[in-house]
Amino acid sequence: MRDRLLAVLVASLWGANFIAIHGVLEHFPPLFSAALRFAVIAIPTILLVRRPRVRWYWLVGYGLCFGTAQFALLFTAMHIGMPTGLASLVLQTAAPFTVLLGAALLHERLRPRQVVGLVLAVGGMSVIGWYRAEVAALLPVLLTVLAALGWAFGNICNRKALTDGVELDRSTPLRLTMWMSVVPPLPMFTLSAIVEGPAAGWRAVGTSVHSTTGWLALGGLAYIVLLATLVGSAVWTTLMRRNPAGVVAPFSLLVPIEGMALAWLLLGEQPAVVEVLGGAVVVLGVLLGIPRVTGRAGSGGKKTMSGDGRVGVDTAFRDERQFRATRKQQRRRRSDERNIARQGRPGRGRDEGCGTGDRGGAWRGRRHRVRDGTQHEGTAVGDEPAGNHRGHR
Repeated sequence: MRDRLLAVLVASLWGANFIAIHGVLEHFPPLFSAALRFAVIAIPTILLVRRPRVRWYWLVGYGLCFGTAQFALLFTAMHIGMPTGLASLVLQTAAPFTVLLGAALLHERLRPRQVVGLVLAVGGMSVIGWYRAEVAALLPVLLTVLAALGWAFGNICNRKALTDGVELDRSTPLRLTMWMSVVPPLPMFTLSAIVEGPAAGWRAVGTSVHSTTGWLALGGLAYIVLLATLVGSAVWTTLMRRNPAGVVAPFSLLVPIEGMALAWLLLGEQPAVVEVLGGAVVVLGVLLGIPRVTGRAGSGGKKTMSGDGRVGVDTAFRDERQFRATRKQQRRRRSDERNIARQGRPGRGRDEGCGTGDRGGAWRGRRHRVRDGTQHEGTAVGDEPAGNHRGHR
C-alpha cells in the first residue's frame, strides 16, 4: 500500500511539472529554459555525486536523447502553442516508441498485446493530430511527438548503460539519472545562443526578480529541479527497484490525467471531445504496451511481493535475464576477490581455509587459543578435524 501511494505521489509531481514548465516559459526563452533546468542539477551533481561506472557513450547518448532532444523539442512546442495538458498526454507515446525501438535495435520480442497497444497509441495520436491540423497549428503536436521519440531513444541508452555497465550497484540507476544532467547544458546553451540570441536568456535572468512572471518562473524552475526531478526520480527509482516494472509503470498513466486536469483548473484549457477520446485511446495503447515483468522461484534475483500479490524481481532493469546475468557476474567477481584475499593471509592455505563439515554446516574459520599459547583455525560444525574438510569454495 505504501509503494502504491508513493507511485501516485510521483505521478502527481510529474503531472504538475507541466504547469511549472508553462510558468517558466512565460518569462524565459524555451531553449535557454531547458539549458538552465539541467545546469542547476549538473553543478551539484559533479561536486557531490559519484559518477556511475557505465560506458561513457551510453551516458552521453542518454543525456543527448533524453535531455537535449526531448526537452528542447518539448519546451519549443509549448512555447509556440502546444496546450499544456495536451503536451502531458502526447508525451506518453514515449512508452510504445520504446517498445518499438527495443524490438528494432535490441532485438526484443514483441508480444501481441504490445503490438495492439502500439497500433492504438498511433491511432489515437493520429486522431489528435488530424483535429489539431483542422482547428490549430499541427507543428506543436509534431514537435511533442518528436520529443517523445527522443525520450524513447534515451530509454534505450539508459537500458544499455545499465546492462553493459562496468560495475553496477543499487544506486547506479539514480546516479546515472543525475549524471545524465551533465550532458545537456553545453549543447542547449549553444542552441539558445544561435536561435534565441546570446543575450536573450541572461537578460531574462536579470529581470526575473523585478516582475511577477519572473518570480513565478523562478518558482517553476525550483519545482522542476527539486520536486519533479530530484524527489520524483529518487522515489521512482526506488519503486522500480523494489517492485516489478509491470506493476510500477502503469502509474505513469496518471501523469497526463493530472496534467490535463490542472491545466483545465489553473490555465483554463478546455480540450475538445475529439482530443479527449483520442487521448483515452493513447492511454489504453500505452497501458497495453507496458511489458509485464514477473519473477519465478529460483530466478536468481531477490523477490518482492507487490501490492497485487505477484512476485517480482528486485531490479531497476526491465529485462530479467540481463539482470540475473549481471548479478551472477558480480557475485562471481566478489567471490574470486575474497578467495584471493584469503589465500594471501599467512597460515591459511587451501587445506586450512573455510569449507563444509560432515553435516553440511558452514566452516566458520574461527581462531581459538589452546593452553600452549598457539593459534589454530576453528573447527567445523560437528567437531571434524581441521584438515579433514574441503578447501575454499
